[in-house]
Amino acid sequence: MTPSRTTLRAAIGTVSAAVLATTVLIAPATAEAAAPESARTAAAAAGPDVRFVDLEGDGGVTLKANVFTPADADGTKRYPVIVLPTSWAMPQVEYMAQAKKLADAGYVVVGYNSRGFWQSGGQIETAGPQDIADASKVIDWALAHTPADPQKVGMGGVSYGAGISLLASAFDKRIKAVAALSGWANLIDSIYSGRTQHVQAAAMLGGAGALTGRPSPELQTILKNFFASNLAKEPDMIAWGKKRSPATYLDRINANGAAIMLGNAWGDSLFPPNQYADFYEKLKGPKRLEFRPGDHATAEATGLFGLPNDTWTNTERWFDHYLKGVDNGIDRESPVLLKSRSTGAYEGYKSWQDVPSAHRRIELDGSQRINTNWDSGADGGIIFLSSMLDQFLRLPPMASIPLLPRSLAAVWKSERYATGQRVRGTTHLHTTMTSTAESGTAIAYLYDVGPLGLGKLVTHAPFTFHDKTPDQPFGVDLDLFSTAYDVPAGHRLTVVVDTVDPLYIEHNPSGARLTFSSPADDPSYVSVPVRD
Repeated sequence: MTPSRTTLRAAIGTVSAAVLATTVLIAPATAEAAAPESARTAAAAAGPDVRFVDLEGDGGVTLKANVFTPADADGTKRYPVIVLPTSWAMPQVEYMAQAKKLADAGYVVVGYNSRGFWQSGGQIETAGPQDIADASKVIDWALAHTPADPQKVGMGGVSYGAGISLLASAFDKRIKAVAALSGWANLIDSIYSGRTQHVQAAAMLGGAGALTGRPSPELQTILKNFFASNLAKEPDMIAWGKKRSPATYLDRINANGAAIMLGNAWGDSLFPPNQYADFYEKLKGPKRLEFRPGDHATAEATGLFGLPNDTWTNTERWFDHYLKGVDNGIDRESPVLLKSRSTGAYEGYKSWQDVPSAHRRIELDGSQRINTNWDSGADGGIIFLSSMLDQFLRLPPMASIPLLPRSLAAVWKSERYATGQRVRGTTHLHTTMTSTAESGTAIAYLYDVGPLGLGKLVTHAPFTFHDKTPDQPFGVDLDLFSTAYDVPAGHRLTVVVDTVDPLYIEHNPSGARLTFSSPADDPSYVSVPVRD
């Protein structure tokens, strides 16, 4: 099964709109750069100096960049420097609003267009070795051409910029602090979690890359094999993703000791929160983890337009402490900061493992058999749209649980809870599955179900298997995407498993059936983390 042309067009259209909106909103900054020298000199007197420059990246590739210098720079004073690679498909003016704020606060800021996108040269290497080398080249340039302090170098960014910043911190010891917002730690666990292709996410990335840049032949091949479900090329795809995953270089990142702040959204369609949480727990140096409601980059979006934004506020505080040495208390705060999807309240924890204080177990009793290849009506939603509705209106994807056809969906219910349940962390599913075919896909959902049977999606995750012996049972262990959601008193939690979801490519042969059982010596269950 491959994504339709309609899906790809929708992805490209969404990104085009986002790019257009960004360009329109930051047009005044671009106009200022193109103004006569006298006007730019007058503007500099009222704020930081901004220059648009061409930098030389790895292999001589030209990188388009903008440089903000504090207004009081007189050629004798050194300032901490922050390097900001752009997000996937975003123009070089993406960080203009935040760069100005940071320069006002006493930083040299260099934002540059990642190679392969817009006017920068080269091809899209997807955070490959050349992108990492580019980051070091930009640092070299900043130290040689601005009043940057070589002992106070930071990197940060959103999405693609976050991934490049984390990777660069493994290879460049000059980087002392990183703010990686809506990024990834493990690229394969992001768009291929549960061995399942996240088709809408990949279509969005592929479409946006083709629209705004020049994908490398390697990237084009990877995407072609990904969409075609070419299992023979799966090892190549995994090796490609591993090379581009900060988790691969964890030992080097820890050895270099940069202070690392990670921020993400509960509903991130491109980089689900689990892989960031796992990476955070393995970091040895100064670290911070923040999760908020929303989808990919929506938690940081308002800050890119210069509006008040908690994520960017904490980013500046992070750099202030670890680059300037400001005693602002961020190092003494609870390093794990979560914002509930249900209440919007912040909660602090001393580690990710300390987030849940107990687990509620839902027994998956009995045996249930379902047919594949038909959507039961239980779905994870639509990328961006669904999680943004949850973020701003608290309207997650919904399903009428009593109306789900039991021939297509296996359903198990908890008891009705007398008190509210604060789901916090990663829900785990364990079951025994039997398939009539050697390959297949199942998607597990956890719903908050009210008295009328309407289910609100708490979390979900896909699972795909290959090379199984037909009609022979096998064990399945699956972590659902981490979240923070409050189940009201009087509601129950319901587990649903079906085989089709528009977010994913499914691998169920025509006519296949799946059976879920609970052997006496290995009971099936779902373990839900809660905070009492």
